[in-house]
Amino acid sequence: MSAAAAASLRFYLDEDVPLAAAQIGRSLGLDIVSAHEVGPTPRPDEVHLALAAAAQRILVTYNRNDFIEATRDAFAAGKAHAGVLILTHKLPRKGSRVAHALVRWARGSRAMEALQPYEIRFLSP
Repeated sequence: MSAAAAASLRFYLDEDVPLAAAQIGRSLGLDIVSAHEVGPTPRPDEVHLALAAAAQRILVTYNRNDFIEATRDAFAAGKAHAGVLILTHKLPRKGSRVAHALVRWARGSRAMEALQPYEIRFLSP
């Protein structure tokens, strides 16, 4: 995937992902926002999922179990959903590491297959 195509992906970082990941990600050409930038935190996971979906952004989180459950609930209720990318705990919670991992993912072949609503993928370093 070209850098331009990778830049067409839109990301919303859950509050458990460092704010620096959004700041660094933008400097690397990603369309990325952090929950810390769009409103007060903490907020319930369902609110983050709804905000991401409304903005057509892939939700990025370390919070695997809660967002798997929130995705099931959103599907059952027919609520909007733009996909979830779960960061594994092998990926350190450092802004630069997360941002660079997202760039690699966005430019990789798996990202060329756009995330579908209610789809969950995992990202390791």
